Amino acid sequence: MHLHSNTTLIIIDMQQGMNHPKLGRRNNPDAESQMLALLQAWRQAGRPVIHVRHFSRSPDSVFWPEQSGVEYQPAFMPLPGERELRKQVPDAFSASVLQQWLRDDAITQVVIVGVITNNSVESTARSGGNLGFEVIVPHDACYTFDGADFFGTPRTAEEVHGMSLGNLHGEYATVLATRDLLAAD
Repeated sequence: MHLHSNTTLIIIDMQQGMNHPKLGRRNNPDAESQMLALLQAWRQAGRPVIHVRHFSRSPDSVFWPEQSGVEYQPAFMPLPGERELRKQVPDAFSASVLQQWLRDDAITQVVIVGVITNNSVESTARSGGNLGFEVIVPHDACYTFDGADFFGTPRTAEEVHGMSLGNLHGEYATVLATRDLLAAD
């Protein structure tokens, strides 16, 4: 895999609310370290970084604007020159300037990391792929939580994560490990 000099790292929803106990058990406990390895590599190479935050419309959400859950986790604070995008739906492309920013800067390749794998990561990756961007999702640089499927069957975060990545790989995105992405650089 070849990374372009302007391949953009999109970090989805790395906010304090993701650590709230009400979200339940999660998978991939090393996801943050993988995300930070990518962020460090992107910053060292001078590649673009976009930080995305979710601002919920529901007052009972951990991402309600009037409380600390909406704030960035300290390790993921944007640096000067890194773009920030606010969203109110899972898909970072929906009703936002993301596509325009990427097109204006002639960016065709994006790496999407963050949370929640089967929500904001998957929906953003699907839209990016549908819009013609080359989307890369490092499987170990995102995570999700335990949940029930449509029929009410409990699923582990690992099962949910794996199914979501399976939905993406080959059709909307290339899914690989962080180490493989960093080696491609």
